[in-house]
Amino acid sequence: MVVTPLYAAVLVLWFVVLSLHVIRSRREARVSLGDGGNSTLERAIRAQANFAEYVPLALLLLLVLELSRFSIYWLHVIGALLVLARLMHGYALAFQGSLRFGRVWGAALTFAVLLVEVVLCAYQAYRAHVVWFTT
Repeated sequence: MVVTPLYAAVLVLWFVVLSLHVIRSRREARVSLGDGGNSTLERAIRAQANFAEYVPLALLLLLVLELSRFSIYWLHVIGALLVLARLMHGYALAFQGSLRFGRVWGAALTFAVLLVEVVLCAYQAYRAHVVWFTT
């Protein structure tokens, strides 16, 4: 297993950056819980939370594909697109509140990655099922 750990490591580094941004924004706004009505802090919190909501599922599906010996080249394409998507979305939301392009396209690309992973996982399951029943 080499692909999933690589992209998990890169994505966790980005999660740490987003988390540190939340901490810094909380200190600046002097808010320990919630967002205190501060829009900058709210955007930072949502960027971090959105990452935490979507990335674990995408990495889990990537791991399933890797363990089922799916093409390493396609796994790298999927992983790289996931990183690009989350960088675009997180940067636009947390650091550039008015940068709609990154937010919209980052979210769209994240959904595309998830849907591709779902289709590929279903295909792998079908393939394994057919092999299992024909032997």
